[in-house]
Amino acid sequence: MTTLTKELIYVGDPQCSWCWGFAPIKSRIEDMCRGRAVLTLVVGGLHADWTEPADAERKGFLRDHWQEVGERTGQPFIYDILDMEGLSYGTEASCRAAVTLRQLAGNDVALQFFTGLQRAYYAESRDVTSPDVLADIAAEFGHDRDEFAAEFAKPETGQRTIADFQFAQQLGVSGFPTVLINDGQGYAYLTMGYQPIEQLGHIVEAWLDGTLERG
Repeated sequence: MTTLTKELIYVGDPQCSWCWGFAPIKSRIEDMCRGRAVLTLVVGGLHADWTEPADAERKGFLRDHWQEVGERTGQPFIYDILDMEGLSYGTEASCRAAVTLRQLAGNDVALQFFTGLQRAYYAESRDVTSPDVLADIAAEFGHDRDEFAAEFAKPETGQRTIADFQFAQQLGVSGFPTVLINDGQGYAYLTMGYQPIEQLGHIVEAWLDGTLERG
């Protein structure tokens, strides 16, 4: 069995709209790396501490921002979630859900589930701050609902989630999505923020085949 010596790290938040815009590019990069590099998911905690319901001004800002992301990236957005009473934009729960799947099934599965959470939130207007909704989505991905819910609720899962937030900070990540590479030369950024596959694809391929010059 070949030991993979390269690691690609994706840092994002399920409720980051630019991360949803980046989702097709993320999938393409994962396909390129599969079997050639280790894939690692790190959740960033975009608004992990937000607990207050979003007011009308915040909802208006989100609507305008999502429209901009949708127009630039072509990703689908619907806005019904913004009409929900008591809507919180706190992202700890959705980040914890991704960490839960990573713990239960590994990074590859967690990366796919991460995109499923984004789709549920932005394209289906489902409340991914709700543990029950998160367990439903896990079940739709073929995982045992009760097992997911039990793992999600463990204090250790919350601690792992916080450790991800701290690791992202240690890496110097200040925006999402961020993609880093890690190999014999250490960590380096591929992108911090949205970029199309036309800009990133050839860089990833050069890194994978060992021809990327790192300055």
